[in-house]
Amino acid sequence: MTRIRPFRAGDEPALAEICLKTADAGSDATGVLDDDALWAEIFVLPYAARHPEFVFVVETDDGGVAGYIAGVPDTRAFETWFRDEWWPERGVRWPRPAVERTRQDGILIYAYGRGPGAEPYGDDYPAHLHIDLLPELQGQGWGRRLIDTLCTALREHGVPGLHLVADANNTGALAFYERLGFTPLPSHDGVQAFGRML
Repeated sequence: MTRIRPFRAGDEPALAEICLKTADAGSDATGVLDDDALWAEIFVLPYAARHPEFVFVVETDDGGVAGYIAGVPDTRAFETWFRDEWWPERGVRWPRPAVERTRQDGILIYAYGRGPGAEPYGDDYPAHLHIDLLPELQGQGWGRRLIDTLCTALREHGVPGLHLVADANNTGALAFYERLGFTPLPSHDGVQAFGRML
């Protein structure tokens, strides 16, 4: 039976694959960058490494993983760790671009620029999340269940608010977050941020 369960060691390859297959505004990003591995090294694997207790997966009937939600309770602390510990070990694979010529350059500039306070949402909404579902699970309520599961875990941890940032071109996701009670927040070009009190 398809079910939500906590992340466990060994799920990382599935998380990386799901991240890649949904990274292009919800569509498959295979081949979009020079190195497909970059997506997961920035957007999901550090979350599983730092806060595995706030990562949940959707396990399918055959024991595979077809969706996940990954959160952190304190964005500022997480971004400090990402900047000081996670990225220095991984970033050596991808030197910092001097200028942005490609989409990969832009993502690397973002990764190298991460740090506490880079986003203004942390005061009211200290937690943040990433969520991705393969197409076979979409439209069946799994996204809502994953968010409810993470919100419960964060609430039990005493976290007062949660934010996320979505690609502004992912119109389905934008409508989905508003239906779940997330409020649009002032955002940078190309993205839309949302916040929700817990």
